Formats: sequence, structure tokens, C-alpha cells
Amino acid sequence: MEITKEQTARIQQMEQHLDRASAAVMELSAALDKYREAQESLSALNVYYGSEEWQKDFAADEAGLLPRDLKRGVLSEDGIWNVLADSHELDVRLSEMVTEVLRRG
Repeated sequence: MEITKEQTARIQQMEQHLDRASAAVMELSAALDKYREAQESLSALNVYYGSEEWQKDFAADEAGLLPRDLKRGVLSEDGIWNVLADSHELDVRLSEMVTEVLRRG
């Protein structure tokens, strides 16, 4: 049996596909694990944002009552909103991707 240049090129190309797909699967798996772990935090932020507690904390910040060195991005008007909106978009994308994968079989 003789090996052709086309066969060698095909094997090399498929090896590149395998490397790329393997890396993507491993990276996505790790990212999904991290995202799943963050669900509790997202839920807590969703409850906090706009709550009476958040409003009190926001008012205290506006009045300059909080320590200057206190990290308080959570009190920005867009901080929590943006992460919750991004999370929702990601959930939609994941759902669409699952539907697409299931269609393909």
C-alpha cells in the first residue's frame, strides 16, 4: 500500500481539527463548571439589586458615609445590571446551542 501526499495532507488537516476541537471542549467544560458555580452569586446579586438593602447601601455611598477604600462596584448603577444581562444572554446562547446540537443528532 502506497501513501499519497493527499492522504498525508488529509491526516494532518484532521489532526489540526482534533487538536482545535479537543482544546475547545476542555476550555468550555472548565468555563461551564465555573459558570455553574457562579449561579449562587448571580442569584444573590439579582435579589440584592434594587432591593431596600441595595438602596440603603447606595444612599450611604452617595452621602459619602462608606470608607473610601471600600470596593463598591456593586453599588454602581450598571455593575450588577450588566452582569445579570450578560448572564441572561449567555443562558440564551447556551440554550440555542443545545437545541442546535440536539437537532444535528
